[in-house]
Amino acid sequence: MTEGRSADILLIEDNVSDAELTLRALKKRNVTNRVVHLRNGAEALAFLFPGQESAEQVVVAPKVILLDLKMPKVDGFQVLSAIRADLRLRSLPVVILSSSAEATDIETSYALGANSYVVKPVDFDGFLKVVADLAVYWLLLNQTPGLVWRGRANAS
Repeated sequence: MTEGRSADILLIEDNVSDAELTLRALKKRNVTNRVVHLRNGAEALAFLFPGQESAEQVVVAPKVILLDLKMPKVDGFQVLSAIRADLRLRSLPVVILSSSAEATDIETSYALGANSYVVKPVDFDGFLKVVADLAVYWLLLNQTPGLVWRGRANAS
């Protein structure tokens, strides 16, 4: 198995400060699970959908995806749509972690199949608490299927 293709938490976040805060919150809560940080939706799609040239590559699904919406190249809505359109990935838990509290963003996220929508708190302590609480719930309490696949996943 290729080590770069497995993670317990897949953090898809273009804001370096928010990504660092998220990683800090997880460390502070003693979360030792493997976290892979991807900086935009294009990197996320490349990670989740390895190309045909690597068809023998094994991919182990994360226990949870923390997905930002407003990103360059490919936004969070497009990533979420691709995940939900794929037979092998559609049951992956996806938590939208966004600074947007706009009703249209929340409605669109749930319409596309998000499992949860969390607005990033603007204060440091609030942000740390939210991320830590998300980790505890999605990594310890929630049960997920152990998804593993080879190469590019199939569309529905």
